[in-house]
Amino acid sequence: MEWSKEQIKKILFVITYALVLLVVVLNFDSVLGIAGKGLVLFTPFIVGLSMAFILNVIMRSIEKRLLAGVPVKLEKFKRPIALLMSLVLVIGLIFFLLFLVIPEFMNTIEIVSGKLPDAAKRFEAWSMGILGDLPIDLPDMEIDWSKVTDWTASFLGKGSSALFSTTLGITSSILSGLFNTLLGLVFAIYFLLMKETIGKQTKKLFYAYLSKEKVDKILSISERANTVFSHFVKGQFTEALIIGVLCFVGMLIFGMPYALVISALVGFTALIPVLGAFIGTGVGAFLILMVDPMKALWFIIFIVVLQQIESNLIYPKVVGDSVGLPGIWVLAAVTIGGSAYGVLGMLVGVPLSALLYSLLKDSVYIRLNHRNILIK
Repeated sequence: MEWSKEQIKKILFVITYALVLLVVVLNFDSVLGIAGKGLVLFTPFIVGLSMAFILNVIMRSIEKRLLAGVPVKLEKFKRPIALLMSLVLVIGLIFFLLFLVIPEFMNTIEIVSGKLPDAAKRFEAWSMGILGDLPIDLPDMEIDWSKVTDWTASFLGKGSSALFSTTLGITSSILSGLFNTLLGLVFAIYFLLMKETIGKQTKKLFYAYLSKEKVDKILSISERANTVFSHFVKGQFTEALIIGVLCFVGMLIFGMPYALVISALVGFTALIPVLGAFIGTGVGAFLILMVDPMKALWFIIFIVVLQQIESNLIYPKVVGDSVGLPGIWVLAAVTIGGSAYGVLGMLVGVPLSALLYSLLKDSVYIRLNHRNILIK
């Protein structure tokens, strides 16, 4: 029996694949370490590609809407102007958070710490009034609020020192990763300025070394990835802006304190799917609690109502069904992405998981249909 060249190639491929898999399994720790070092080397490019995806959404909107009527003579300046406007917008937002919201937030923490004794007394009077209105007899309970206040102040003192140490560690990490971030930004700018050229070069490379069917499949997956990422990023930022503005207007109407700081925090944390709402609500409620416990309760109710409006009206209209990822996998994507690359990982992790989920879903349905298996 003579084997054809194709059969020999397949057999050699299977043998090679089995040997490589065996080596990986036997030296899993070493392979994992090498993979980790390789990932560190490619971190600037991964960060740069993520930045490029986010900036491209803003840049494309500026090109289509603000710069649509640019004269033909100035057409070559359209892309650099759109990219510059996108960078100014993003950097302006970052500066707003760093130099306006964060100092105001730290100032608010200092004020709240100074008001702790008075807040404890007001909370005691408020809680005693609430308990006195209940139609049940409660045992007499005496609470030494001076000790509670002293313990809270001591806890905050220890926490502030721990927070200071943590801040130093974070600052050191930020400084050590500053070079990678700047290199990633340069890569993102280069990619966005020449994305059509890079796209053509990539297509030529694929068609030169791969079969047409494989390249068509890769391009189809790339189109789907671009659609999912673009819709998610655009929708998530638009939703965060709407939530922040609505929260600010609502807090002003109801006369709640720290409206600007809390609204900016709620809008920023809204970028994080699933967990963002709990973070913003928890911190905001704590700040208001130190001033007025009843307003803190009303703030929580207000945010819950706002979240319902957001989930049922704003999110379906703004983000739509482009993600299509079940809640449990969204939570997993946020957790893993946040552990790997922080907030940027949370933003990229959800659409990336949605893309992998949709591809796996299509593959499963194709295989089930091929085997004539119907599962209800």
